[in-house]
Amino acid sequence: MTSGVLTACHECDLLQREPILPPGGVACCPRCGAVLFRDIPDAVDRALAFTLGAAFLFIIANLFPIVGLEAAGIANATSLYGAVETIWKNDMEGVAALVFITTILIPALELSLMLYVLLPLKLGQMPQGLAPILRVLQSVRPWSMTQVFILGVLVALVKLVHLAHVVPGIALWSFGGLILLLTGAIASFNLHDLWSMVKEDE
Repeated sequence: MTSGVLTACHECDLLQREPILPPGGVACCPRCGAVLFRDIPDAVDRALAFTLGAAFLFIIANLFPIVGLEAAGIANATSLYGAVETIWKNDMEGVAALVFITTILIPALELSLMLYVLLPLKLGQMPQGLAPILRVLQSVRPWSMTQVFILGVLVALVKLVHLAHVVPGIALWSFGGLILLLTGAIASFNLHDLWSMVKEDE
């Protein structure tokens, strides 16, 4: 059974009518098999729980040191912002700006916008300006590079472990948890249903 709503496959651009899904069902493109959208039970509750947890860990990850190094009796620890500041002072302004935007600014913006959408929905209200908020979310999401940053930190730690005593900071563990919770939040954040709300509101 299909609804009267037309949708285009994001992979092959096949124009088709949206099927009516059972709870937990998945709609796939009949031509290429790409997943078009899913029916996620309790999507708002799940996404809100994941997003609140991710926001809490994001704050911790930016307040505490990522890693500490101890060599020749000298100990040093730095936070993510401190690392950005150090890169900037070493005449690598472009790299510092890129790290700041992709690991601090964009994730903070993404979490803030998700909370702006989810909290009113949890309270049974429609968020103001939902359509432009969803467009911004879809635009900034590919620029969130927290996973890439953590992978780079881990590679650097492996190389430094023979030169100094490496002490993983609480922020490093927080970033690991943040990646997991943010992935869960994005997976539970049902854009299809939210865009349907926008169309109904119009």
